[in-house]
Amino acid sequence: MTEKKLPFSKETLEKIIDTCPTPFHIYDEKAMRAYAKRFKQAFAWNEGFKEYYAIKAAPNPFLMKILREEGFGIDCSSIAELALAEKIGMSGDEIMFTSNDTPVYEYQKAVAMGAIINLDDISHIQYLEENIGLPELVCFRYNPGSLKEGNAIIGHPEEAKYGFTRSQLFEGYQMLLDKGVKRFGIHTMVASNELDPDYFAGTAQILFELIADLSKKLNINFEFANLGGGIGIPYKPDQSEVDLERMSRGIKANYDKYIIANGLKPLKLYFESGRAITGPYGYLVSKVLHIKDTYKKYAGLDSSMANLMRPALYGSYHHITVPGKESVTTKIMYDVTGSLCENNDKFAINRVLPKLSTGDIVVIHDTGAHGHSMGFNYNGKLRSAELLLREDGNVVEIRRAETLDDYFATLDFDQVPGFKV
Repeated sequence: MTEKKLPFSKETLEKIIDTCPTPFHIYDEKAMRAYAKRFKQAFAWNEGFKEYYAIKAAPNPFLMKILREEGFGIDCSSIAELALAEKIGMSGDEIMFTSNDTPVYEYQKAVAMGAIINLDDISHIQYLEENIGLPELVCFRYNPGSLKEGNAIIGHPEEAKYGFTRSQLFEGYQMLLDKGVKRFGIHTMVASNELDPDYFAGTAQILFELIADLSKKLNINFEFANLGGGIGIPYKPDQSEVDLERMSRGIKANYDKYIIANGLKPLKLYFESGRAITGPYGYLVSKVLHIKDTYKKYAGLDSSMANLMRPALYGSYHHITVPGKESVTTKIMYDVTGSLCENNDKFAINRVLPKLSTGDIVVIHDTGAHGHSMGFNYNGKLRSAELLLREDGNVVEIRRAETLDDYFATLDFDQVPGFKV
C-alpha cells in the first residue's frame, strides 16, 4: 500500500497560487534526492554503478542539476536533450545516447560530446562509420524477443521496434572487432512501469547469460551492461513501490552466477530509469472551473490533457487529492475533465471524490515523469509553468508558463498573403 500524501498544505498552495496561477507542475526536491540516494545505495556492491536519468521523463535542467549532484548521468535520445546536457556542463561518459531512427547530425553531436553511443540496429554500424566514423566505445541495444515478456506500455519485445536480435549481436560485435573497435557495452530494456522487482532480476539473467556467451565466442570484454529503465511507481494507493533492495539482491545473484563464476572481468551496471526517479515527486496543481450535471457529473479543471496526457493516452490512473477536503464525508462520483475539444480529455472517469465546488484546488499525483514533458499545444493551449519545492521549503519557478507570444513565435504573419516556396 502507498499513502498518497502531499508535501505541502492547502495554505502553502494558496500562497503559491497567489504568485503563480494554476495550472502548474511542482516537484519535491527533498523526496527526489532521498530516492536517488537510496537507489545508489542499493547497488553499492557494484563498483562503477551509475544511473543515467532518462531526461525525456522531465526535461528540465534544474532537475537534472539536482540529479547530477547525486551522481547521476543523463540518458538522451535527441539533439535537444544532448543540448540540455551540454548547457549544464555534462559531457563524456556522463551521457548515454540511446536513440532510434537517428539522423546524422544527432550522432555527430553525441560523438562530439563524447557520449556513449548505444546503437539500435545492425545497419547503424555502417551508417555511423560512413557518416561520422566509429567511436572508441560502442554499445548495442538487445531485444530478447519471445525470451522475455513485455508489458502493456512498451508492448511485447518481439513486436517492439527497438534493438538487435541475439544473432545480430554476434554478427554486430564481430563487425566492430574487424573494424578495430576495442571497447564494448550492451543494453536492454523490455518493459515500462514494471512493479515486480523480480522482473528486473530476470532481465539481468538473460543479459548476463548473453554476455558470457558473447565474451567466450568472440573473445571480447564488456565494460558495462545497461539494464535499462522501466522501474514502475505505485500510481494507485493499493500498489507498492518497487523494492529496490530486493531487486538489487536478485540482480547480484545472477551477476555472481553468470559473470563472476565464468571468470569474466568486472562489469559496471547502469540503469536509465526516469519515471521512478522523479515521477512520484511531481504534482499537477489545478483549480475547478465548472461543475456540470448532465448524464453524469463532471468536474472541469483549468488544466487539460495538454498538461498531463497519460490518462488519455494509456487510460492511466493518477490519484487526486482535494486539499482541505481530505476529511469531508460527502462523496460524489465525477469524471474529472479538461477543456480540450476531445472527449478523452479526462483525468479520471467515475472517480469518487469529496463534493467539489468551483474554485477548489485539485492536486493530481505522480506527474513528475511524462507529465509536463509530454505536453502539447492542441487547441492553442499554452504549456504551464514548472515549480520546485526546495529542501528548505522555498518554492522557485524553474520554467515559466508559455505566453501567446511564445505560441506565435515560429510564425511570420507578414508572409501569409504572398507566401512562396
